This record gives sequence, C-alpha cells and structure tokens, in this order.
Amino acid sequence: MRVVSKGLLRDYWESPGRRDSEVPLKTWYDVATTARWTSHNDVKASYGVNVDLAYGHHVFNIGGNKYRLICRIDFVRHGVLTLWVGTHREYDGLCAEGWKLLQQL
Repeated sequence: MRVVSKGLLRDYWESPGRRDSEVPLKTWYDVATTARWTSHNDVKASYGVNVDLAYGHHVFNIGGNKYRLICRIDFVRHGVLTLWVGTHREYDGLCAEGWKLLQQL
C-alpha cells in the first residue's frame, strides 16, 4: 500500500511527550507499506482486534492501545491516507464530538 502521509506520523512522534509512539508508528507504517490489502477483511487479518471500521475510516490501536491512528484506505488504488493520530483519551474526545473534524476531511 502507498501511505500518505508519513509526515503526520513523524510530526506526532517528534512532538513533546510522544517519543514512545515512534517505534509503534514506524512499525504500523512498515506493515502498511508492505501490505496488499484489498478489503477490510485483509486489514483485520493483519491487525485483528487492533483495527476497527468507523464512519468509513479505519481506526488502529497503536502502542498497546495507548495511541489511535485514523486512516482512509482506498483498496482500489492501494492507498492509505493518514488523517489523525492521538492518544486514546484524545480519540475518546473526538468520538464525543461525533467525528465532526474528520467528516470535514
């Protein structure tokens, strides 16, 4: 898969207090870039309970569920668009807002 954008991930792990997210985010990136996902079932086969589908977005549990990564996956074009990364707590706040921010992307 072609992942857009690694810069979002890098900016996150380089931000203060988030250095522990670097290895798990790089691991996710490595898995995603070598994957040949053609459906949500393929993603589930790779990540099992650590990925969910919500409002047309894939939500990955990262770093032992400490972080969440939200992406859109285009199975036809073999692309993954990273949209948001944050702590589990920040994700809960995002859900409380009804995903308004992501629906604008």
